Amino acid sequence: MPEFKPPRPGERSIELPRAIDAGIYFIGRIHSAYPTPSDCPKNTLERNEPATIEVDAPFDQGLAGIEGFSHLIALYWLDKSRRDLIVQHPSHRPEPAGVFSLRSPVRPNPIGLSVVEVLGREDNRIRIRAIDCADGTPLIDLKPYLASSDAVAGARRP
Repeated sequence: MPEFKPPRPGERSIELPRAIDAGIYFIGRIHSAYPTPSDCPKNTLERNEPATIEVDAPFDQGLAGIEGFSHLIALYWLDKSRRDLIVQHPSHRPEPAGVFSLRSPVRPNPIGLSVVEVLGREDNRIRIRAIDCADGTPLIDLKPYLASSDAVAGARRP
């Protein structure tokens, strides 16, 4: 069940379409130190709580060849997030902002993305340094992190 907090000034919700456009196969689960979404940190750069990505069979066959990558991109489904807020008012910003200018887990398609540091692998389990999602979060996909194409020098933000 999604966590609902009282609306902040300036926030707006929308009615979501009835039809779903696509289906997703959850390929595993993420096991973290955080029991609920409200326990999760907003940034894991300085966090060291270990976590594990567990890939289910038969998808675990897709892990062949990941040895040697120091980092992976994990995409996951934030299954406990609200999906109807289109304008939010984060506590760290003076004004409300559209969801697509935020990294909030509350969004029409609650997909989380994290670059994770790989600490090791045992069969279908990948040990990682830290991640910002609740224990049991469904895994959508894994991709290798490639500094040559994933890091953008001179990227701007407001």
